[in-house]
Amino acid sequence: MNDTRIKVAVLGLGIMGRGMAGQLNAKGFDVTVWNRDPAKARALGDAGATVAASPAEAVRGAAFVIAMLAHDDASRAVWLGDDGALAAMDAGAVAIECSTLSVDWAKTLANATAERAIGFIDAPVTGTKPQAAGGTLRFFTGGDEATVAKAEPVLLAMGTEVIRLGPVGSGALLKLINNFLCGVQVASLAEAITMVERSGLDVTQSMAVLTAGAPGSPLVKMLAARMIERDYEPNFLPSLMAKDLRYAASTFAGQGVELASAEAARARFEAAAAQFGGKDMAVVAEVIRGAGKARE
Repeated sequence: MNDTRIKVAVLGLGIMGRGMAGQLNAKGFDVTVWNRDPAKARALGDAGATVAASPAEAVRGAAFVIAMLAHDDASRAVWLGDDGALAAMDAGAVAIECSTLSVDWAKTLANATAERAIGFIDAPVTGTKPQAAGGTLRFFTGGDEATVAKAEPVLLAMGTEVIRLGPVGSGALLKLINNFLCGVQVASLAEAITMVERSGLDVTQSMAVLTAGAPGSPLVKMLAARMIERDYEPNFLPSLMAKDLRYAASTFAGQGVELASAEAARARFEAAAAQFGGKDMAVVAEVIRGAGKARE
């Protein structure tokens, strides 16, 4: 009996990639995975996915190749480096870049895929670890309509919505705008909570008032509890938020918009990454708490 399942390769099995690959595997796709650290692929291999030794090996014969990587340099290496994915892909396959990248790199990668008659969309996601593991991500997509439509069934196996934004780079751009707003909120929330704690106000009452009022975005409501409880199990790393804010500042500057608030927030997340390693970005609250204690 011939295996007619759609073949999908997933490159990068960090916090997000593991959940995304798991959803595809559970929903009947023929999944091959690759990760720089092979140990992170072991559980998916045990669940029935094929584990490849290189990006090139992973993508051979795949109709769709999904990358979920940390930054531009990692994306460049996986797609175009030694044993890279792009040279091994079949013409007519579709490359789906779900990483949060600079707009310039997304467009450069799109040009490289076009030279090989490979489709391309940038499709970064909203959501963190719980949404990836639960298949409830939302995809911001940039690319031509036909290619996005072709990829949509694969994306919807990992999420609930595919948002079509325009040509290549549109998804990357909106994701940077999105994460700029999120990063500034999280940093300011950490400062606000520290002030509440140090002032003698009742923390529970104060945060109930703030999260029920105008400041109470879904992100603030979720992370306020984590900061107060000091629950830093990683969903999204502070190093990644610092990178996203750096890319956002560069992109906005190209349009003459200075992101002063992003620069201040980025410094907070860089300090959190340096001090607290692989903990969740909510740990930025400890940076503020520690700075206050140092001045006492």
